[in-house]
Amino acid sequence: MKFFILAVGNKMPEWVNNGFANYAIRMPKDVAIELINIKPEKRSKNKKISQLLCSEANRIFAAIPPKCRTVVLDERGRQWSTEKLAESISRWMTSGGDTAFIIGGADGLDSRIKDSADEALALSTLTLPHGLVRVMLSEQLYRAISLIKQHPYHRK
Repeated sequence: MKFFILAVGNKMPEWVNNGFANYAIRMPKDVAIELINIKPEKRSKNKKISQLLCSEANRIFAAIPPKCRTVVLDERGRQWSTEKLAESISRWMTSGGDTAFIIGGADGLDSRIKDSADEALALSTLTLPHGLVRVMLSEQLYRAISLIKQHPYHRK
C-alpha cells in the first residue's frame, strides 16, 4: 500500500520537511508515504478566492494518482481516533489500492475536491498550519501502521 500526501504549498520550513521525512523513512517496506507538492495559485487583488481555489483544484485533480481513494483534511471532517484510522487503513489494505490524503492551501480546498473525496478527516477542529498538518498526518499514518503491525510505537 502507498499513501500519497498531496499538499498545496511548496516552500515549507526545514523542520516541516525533516518531520515528514522522519516518519516516511520509518514506514515498513510494504507501506510507503510519498509527498506531492501542489503549486499554490499566485495571490493577487484581481483574483477572487473562488478562482484561486478552482485553479488549485485543477492541479490537485491532475496530481491524484489513478485508482486512489481520496481523503481530504478539513477541520469540519470526521475526527477519528488513531485506532479508528488503523481500522480504516486495515480495511483499505484488504480492499486494495492506494490512498491520497489532500491538504489544502491557505484558503482551503475547492468544494469540488471536498465533494469528490471518499472521506473527510479532521486532525483537529482547530485551524492548523498546513506544514504542521503534513508532519501530524505522516506521524498518525506511521502510528496507525505500527498498531496494525503490532509494533510497540503506539501505547494506550
